[in-house]
Amino acid sequence: MSVLTLAIIVAFIAGYVCIAIESVTHINKAAIALLMMVACWTLFMVNPGEFLPGYTGEALYSQVNHLLQLHLGDTATTLFFLMGAMTIVEVVDQNGGFNFVRNTLNTTHKRRLLWSIAFMTFFLSAILDNLTTTIVMIMVLHKLVDDRTDRLIYASTVVLAANSGGAFSPIGDVTTIMLWNASVITAAGVIMEIFIPSLVSMVVPVFCLQYMLHGTLHKPEPGQQDDDENELTGRERKFIFFLGVGGLIFVPVFKHLTHLPPYVGILMVLGLLWLTSEMFYAHLPRQKRGDHMKKRVSNLLSRIDMGTILFFLGILMAVACLEEVGVLTVMGQWLNDVSGGNHYLVTGAIGVISSIVDNVPLVAGCMGMYPLAPTGDMAVDGIFWQLLAYCAGVGGSMLIIGSAAGVVVMGLEKVTFGWYMRHITPIALIGYLAGMVCYWLLRTFIF
Repeated sequence: MSVLTLAIIVAFIAGYVCIAIESVTHINKAAIALLMMVACWTLFMVNPGEFLPGYTGEALYSQVNHLLQLHLGDTATTLFFLMGAMTIVEVVDQNGGFNFVRNTLNTTHKRRLLWSIAFMTFFLSAILDNLTTTIVMIMVLHKLVDDRTDRLIYASTVVLAANSGGAFSPIGDVTTIMLWNASVITAAGVIMEIFIPSLVSMVVPVFCLQYMLHGTLHKPEPGQQDDDENELTGRERKFIFFLGVGGLIFVPVFKHLTHLPPYVGILMVLGLLWLTSEMFYAHLPRQKRGDHMKKRVSNLLSRIDMGTILFFLGILMAVACLEEVGVLTVMGQWLNDVSGGNHYLVTGAIGVISSIVDNVPLVAGCMGMYPLAPTGDMAVDGIFWQLLAYCAGVGGSMLIIGSAAGVVVMGLEKVTFGWYMRHITPIALIGYLAGMVCYWLLRTFIF
């Protein structure tokens, strides 16, 4: 390994450590990711001929620019998909589309509420994304559960269910979006073969958690949520909800029918939702517009979390640099040697690691380490790629810092690392392993 390659690895690891200790340094991880990307590629340019033999002079620099454009294009497909999906969810939410969630969960029975929250979070996170679903469900819990201890259990259930639900859907988690965009998994394949393992990984922990709840809740106040805060009629709000959520569900179908990348479908849905909402707001009486015009798509675009988008940009482009210098290939070969080629061990370990560090660069790294094969475990919808989708998604539930859903709950509910590790980590691990065993049984005896 050359000194230059070692310097690039050091720059990446240093940036990664800073991202991992964001809660200690209080420095936004997006800033670190962008600097890490620039550092890796700047070091690459110190002597690009070392990594691109056969090119010299202007041809060498042209090839480097070509590589950057290729990697940026691949990264942009994921980023545009995320921006479109985030905007759609924001429009639906701001126009009262998710009010039905709170009304559906109107019960005083603690254990019944636990299971209702678990299943609703599980399926919503598959349609939307686990981060948005977590925020919606925590806001609902604030209106339903007063007791602090009980709410910690419910909030932990949201983390478990959101991560499990996102793992079996091509649009439910950033990592599955990445794998789907790269065409290593298909929507039908991952839903059909990962759904039951993901469900098991959620049901097993929730079954254990229900015994921590006793008695009944105080009856929640009848829902009158935001009816007076939105000038759209109930029918218009329902139309926006079904257009937005239905459009998200339709994106995999659109990809199958047209063979266009998923981000094209998501932008189509966004365009239709934008057009529809503009028509609704344009017909409001002038005296009723006022502050309600803030809920138009053109104004809601400013609410999109661009920090998250830039974080993914920095991470994915930094990983691309590691791929170009050959580090990921070497790591892939080493993992195969250590595990004896057992994909369950490799992906299982990646899932455990994803509970400590962000799963986005882990999955990006694996995509660079292991090439797509025409047949076998590494083919499209092969065991390795499906297990990677499951393990990277569900594995993050084992620690509160292991997923975006967990970090959100940590901030909104002030769940401590120690409390979660003592009460939730053991049962999350059991659920994780149970899902893997379930997947093995399905692949061995059914698929």
